[in-house]
Amino acid sequence: MPPSAPTARDIKHFVPAKDFALSCDFYEAIGWKIAWRGGGLAVLELADCRFYLQDFYVKDWAENSMLHVAVDDAQAWYDHVREILAERSFDGARVSPPKHEDYGAEVTYVWDPAGVLLHFAQFEETKS
Repeated sequence: MPPSAPTARDIKHFVPAKDFALSCDFYEAIGWKIAWRGGGLAVLELADCRFYLQDFYVKDWAENSMLHVAVDDAQAWYDHVREILAERSFDGARVSPPKHEDYGAEVTYVWDPAGVLLHFAQFEETKS
């Protein structure tokens, strides 16, 4: 039997930003809280989960980065983001209507200003 691994307390993904200030504004506008910011790095928080947004950009990396967010209502996230994008310009950001995926979720896809793809996924058991 292999030895047990040391414990861990958290995992945070690093997310690239083409325009760091614009990406910070975008994430705040759609509901993330900036828990900390400094030196080209920010900790963004939603639902007690966090990631690092960094002032670093490589197109291929950004456009192949994804965050999966489990939500209660994919349609509500679509409506929310669509309204924000209609009111404010976040160059490159866009949203698509919820789509049923084979893994059992309705997913609203949102692209941030750097091209990072967010999956707002409502699983079957959370539908009312």
